[in-house]
Amino acid sequence: MVYLNFTDLSEEAQNRLLENYNNDVERKFGDDIRKYVRENYTCFETMIEEEALRNLYSYKFIFKI
Repeated sequence: MVYLNFTDLSEEAQNRLLENYNNDVERKFGDDIRKYVRENYTCFETMIEEEALRNLYSYKFIFKI
C-alpha cells in the first residue's frame, strides 16, 4: 500500500478531489455554513472551499497497487 497526503497528489488529482469534496462539504455542513455566512456577511462559496481544503489537507490517502 502507498500512503499519500493531499499535497503529494498531482494538481489534476487535487482539483478533482476538491471539486468532489466541495459537494460533500455543502451536503454535510451547508446549513451551518449558510447560517454563519448570514451572520458574518461572508461568501458561501469561499467558506465551502476553505472548509474542504482544511479537511483534505488532514486526510491520508491509501492506494493499493
